[in-house]
Order: sequence, then C-alpha cells, then structure tokens
Amino acid sequence: MSSQRRSRRQTSSKYHPDHQWVATEITIKLAINGILSAVAVTSLFQLIPHHWSQKAQLKEIRVEVEETEKRVSQLRDSFRHNFDPHKINKVMEEQSPRLQPTQRRIFWLKESI
Repeated sequence: MSSQRRSRRQTSSKYHPDHQWVATEITIKLAINGILSAVAVTSLFQLIPHHWSQKAQLKEIRVEVEETEKRVSQLRDSFRHNFDPHKINKVMEEQSPRLQPTQRRIFWLKESI
C-alpha cells in the first residue's frame, strides 16, 4: 500500500505544463482587463469636463429659446392687433394723424394767468 500512496503523491505533486498554460492565460486576461478598465476610467474622467461644458451650453441655449419665444409671442400679438380687420379704424388712429371723416380734432389750449 505504501507504494500506491507514493505514486499518488508523486503524480499529484508533479507540475503539469497544462496548469502553467492556464495560469499564464488567466494572468494575460487579467492584465488585459486591467488595462481596458484603466483606459475606460481615464476616458470617463476626460469626458466629465466636456459633459459639464455641454450642460452649460444647453442651459444658455434654453434661456435664449425662452427669450426668443417671448419676443415671438409679443410680435404675434402686435401682428394680430395691427392686421385685425375689426380693429382697422383703431389702428389707423393709433398710427397716423388722420381721422375718420366724421371726427374732428380738438386742441386744448392752456390759458396763461
């Protein structure tokens, strides 16, 4: 029995070339994954300032869009007012010194004391 035990110990304690290949493969995979992870983290740190600047630009653009929408709204209201067929006489009075034929101009004079 002792010879069987010795042979088992000898075969199990032998260093197989397959084990060396597996260990090398695992080491290479870990190294490559470590390099890829480092590149990914570095890229993320470089993208963060770019992301912040893009966010700031987007905020500025949104503010400009709001201001432009307000201005467009005011211009639309003005356009509707000026070209409304029901208000044409009122617009004429506002924008020109002419009066309708049925109206007369009244001048107020201050009396000097």
